Amino acid sequence: MPAMPSATWQMLNHRSSGEPLPRGLDAAWDAGAGFLNRLSARYKRLNQQTKKILSLEKYYSELTDLRLHESAEELREIFRCNREKPADLEHAFALVREVAFRKLGEKPFPVQITGALALENGCIAEMATGEGKTLTSTMYVTVAGWRGHGCHVITVNDYLAKRDAEWMGQIYRFCGLSAAYIEQETKPAQRKTAYMADITYCTNKEVTADFLRDRLALGRINGLSSALLARISGSNSRVTDRLIQRRLNCAIVDEADSVLIDESVTPLIISGNAPNPQQVDSFQKASEIAAQLVSDTDYKVDHRYRDVELTEQGRVHIAELTEGLGGFWKGARRSLELINQALIAKELYHRDQHYVIHEGKVVIVDEFTGRLMPDRTWRDGMHQAVEAKEAIEVNPPKDTYARISFQRFFRMYRKLSGMTGTAAEAESEFWQIYHLPVVKIPTNRPCMRENLPNIVLTTKEAKWERIIKEIKQIHEQGRPVLVGTRSVFASEHISKLLAAEKFEHQVLNAIYHSREAQIVAEAGQPGRITVATNMAGRGTDIKLGRGVAQMGGLYVIGAEPNESARIDRQLFGRCARQGDPGTARSIFCLEDEIVTRYTKTATAFLKKRYVLSKGDIFSPLVQHIFRLAQNRAEKMALSRRKTVLRTDHWLDEQLGFAGKE
Repeated sequence: MPAMPSATWQMLNHRSSGEPLPRGLDAAWDAGAGFLNRLSARYKRLNQQTKKILSLEKYYSELTDLRLHESAEELREIFRCNREKPADLEHAFALVREVAFRKLGEKPFPVQITGALALENGCIAEMATGEGKTLTSTMYVTVAGWRGHGCHVITVNDYLAKRDAEWMGQIYRFCGLSAAYIEQETKPAQRKTAYMADITYCTNKEVTADFLRDRLALGRINGLSSALLARISGSNSRVTDRLIQRRLNCAIVDEADSVLIDESVTPLIISGNAPNPQQVDSFQKASEIAAQLVSDTDYKVDHRYRDVELTEQGRVHIAELTEGLGGFWKGARRSLELINQALIAKELYHRDQHYVIHEGKVVIVDEFTGRLMPDRTWRDGMHQAVEAKEAIEVNPPKDTYARISFQRFFRMYRKLSGMTGTAAEAESEFWQIYHLPVVKIPTNRPCMRENLPNIVLTTKEAKWERIIKEIKQIHEQGRPVLVGTRSVFASEHISKLLAAEKFEHQVLNAIYHSREAQIVAEAGQPGRITVATNMAGRGTDIKLGRGVAQMGGLYVIGAEPNESARIDRQLFGRCARQGDPGTARSIFCLEDEIVTRYTKTATAFLKKRYVLSKGDIFSPLVQHIFRLAQNRAEKMALSRRKTVLRTDHWLDEQLGFAGKE
């Protein structure tokens, strides 16, 4: 019987993906442990270790390239044999720091060393935008590669995976390690080779999809014992040879807040075609019927919970409209479900906000980054309901072969850590879901950003007018301006207003995503005006052009509050990087979605109170309402993520899906 690769044994021996979320007293105990963990002097301890690493700088800087390489090989052997001591880790970080300087011309700052130590300690390192998280990770990634079980570096897109693997690969190769990357076009054979490398750069989508494909290849083999029986009996004896991934040993997640929180409950699904012409017709008919129903009479819309509830009058009206229809419409319950779904598509899924029409197809827009997601569809017929609403070709729903949420998948890794510019607001969630402490790393240079008071107006029209006025004033000074919006529609609207004023500008949203990195990289040039959806361009530095720093740096305007204060902070982090000056200001209104959705009654009162106000509203109460709306949105989002995780665990128990080792 041929030997089974050790990686396969590890994978097949997985149990459920982490422990279920605690409840009751256990939850209170766990929350208390997390609170005490946050009070610990972790940063102080890491800083002391950083000083020891810095004390080795002179020793390694005086070594020849040959002797430096030999030292790397010696350390690699120590870590590969699991014989390391604290002093070995300090020597390893000092060595990699010197290699980075010789190969890239960049030597990690002390705060970057501390950030790398936080990763080694299984933490989320909060490092401000522009502080060099990519270089920071190389010290820990090298050590993880030396340990010989593979290390996955998770990035947010294919461009960054390829760029970082090639750029930082110079360090890894000098240290005797192999590095590879995986992108959407990578073939299966190349994927297997990439996963067998010491260090693999990939996106969360690709690594999770490959896990699901391996799980499908295993079929009924659910564990180590069944794999052994299959080998002995000769049935499915070669199935394990088709697996492409190694064990889920170690992962470093870049932009951890985006991957582990914002996108955490997004299910990655592998599906297949299931043609059903009758079902397609039902979606189209449901959309036609929904168009004839009247809001507040036939149904009521709950914007806060994104739901639609039919009234008794609406049910009677639907019965009249569906009378005489056959097929799906014979069942009253099924017909109501279809029409309710069509109403949700009509009222709560908006073009150029939640999706765009691209090449005759409905393409989802990522609400956190503004990027197109052509390979994703909404589940349970919602995608078809939106297609029917837009009167384009309705594609039949697909059969699901395998699915898993990112939240569940990343809990499977034996060791998980991450980096992000904004983690403080979510530190309790990082602990509750992943048991990852957050370590706040100070900036290398003092932050020079000027955070101006929020401006609040009554109506959207007044807000757009105020934003254009603000842009004009800053543009006349020669400073670059970056305007952040939540939707494609808002970015396009601002673009039209700027064009009417004859202002040259660049727009970065889901429609113009192909030039993302170039547009963002040029946003710091003198007089440049850039309008971008949310955090498009994340991972690309905005470098200030000549003379811009003397004028005050990049000026960032937030055009609408996001559902998390953390995402607002991400936007403002685009300016004042690495000690550069910069200014950030939010310009909101009482008609913004977040306050009308989460503080509806209070917002309606404020609109009546300030109905005659045409200028800026300066009121502590108004500012409090916006903070309250964000707090409510964040709590609801956390509740949804916990519900999904508990559902995942229930499915885990019922279906016996593979999990953590």
